[in-house]
Amino acid sequence: MAKMNIGRNDPCPCGIGKKYKKCCLDMDKTVATAEPIDAVFSELRQALGQKEFDSQEEVQAFADSFMQRANQAPSDDFHGLSPEQMESLLSFPYDSPPLVLLPEKLDSLPEAPILTLFNLLVEAIGEKGLKSTAKGNLPRQFCRDAALAFMGDEEFADFMSYRSINKEDDFSDLHITRLVAAMAGLIRKYKGRFILSRDCRRLLSKTGLFEIYPCLFRTYAEKFNWGYRDGYQEIPFVQHSFLFTLYLLNRYGDDWQSSVYYEDCFLRAFPMVLNEVEGSPYSTPEQEVSRCYRLRCLVNFAGFLGLAKVEKVATDITYIYDYRVQKLPLLDKVVLFR
Repeated sequence: MAKMNIGRNDPCPCGIGKKYKKCCLDMDKTVATAEPIDAVFSELRQALGQKEFDSQEEVQAFADSFMQRANQAPSDDFHGLSPEQMESLLSFPYDSPPLVLLPEKLDSLPEAPILTLFNLLVEAIGEKGLKSTAKGNLPRQFCRDAALAFMGDEEFADFMSYRSINKEDDFSDLHITRLVAAMAGLIRKYKGRFILSRDCRRLLSKTGLFEIYPCLFRTYAEKFNWGYRDGYQEIPFVQHSFLFTLYLLNRYGDDWQSSVYYEDCFLRAFPMVLNEVEGSPYSTPEQEVSRCYRLRCLVNFAGFLGLAKVEKVATDITYIYDYRVQKLPLLDKVVLFR
């Protein structure tokens, strides 16, 4: 069914006589992501037609009650969440205790690629600091040593067989870790050297990585621009919906699932994202969003932060990979869904 094109000053489709901007526009922002808005309004018009009202106020009260119930009803497209709950996940990820809790301190030692690299940074910085390059980046030899320690001999040799590490950007995971740690206020530059901040030293001496990881997690989710890591279009909503991705992993991640499964869940829940993307001669908007979601949410977010195990699965298309995904125990400690 085609989506209605409703102007802000047009009569509201719910039929109560007000302009759209003064009636159901705000509801459209949440309900329309779960179902086509014309279907919801069609049900409302049908319900209005089955009742008799003595005043405009009664009509308004009935419509408000109807839309509230619709907004609180579980949605198949949201996999059991209601539009109201989804709005909470999207708009208040750290302030929705009835639905989700993100602890500021973990109760067990976390393991994640970003933490492994952060530990290597901390060790290299030490008490004296780590001298930066003239361009303000990590020194080349440290980047190479960190890559070897992170990858292991075999993977490092394979990596170096088709590329080299001459600067920080050449080892992307380390570069991103350094940027996120700086955004989180854990490391900074002082007189040409990378040093640990006072807060970082305090946390390391007090609780170690139990509070460091939640700090890195929140910074990566909310401050770091995920689009920086790839060549896809901006599509900020992909990052904005990070808690929905974790909700899906929490619900379906005990078993291996294809990355395509999660891509389809995302597009079914938020089809309006396709309107943000321009097609190209090589891909449709749907393919562009799916591939972007696959890389940003599953590989570079859930995988890099140790929330899921993500493994490549070859496809028939050169340089395009599908993945299979399974949640890791850390997810249940970092995000507590209720």
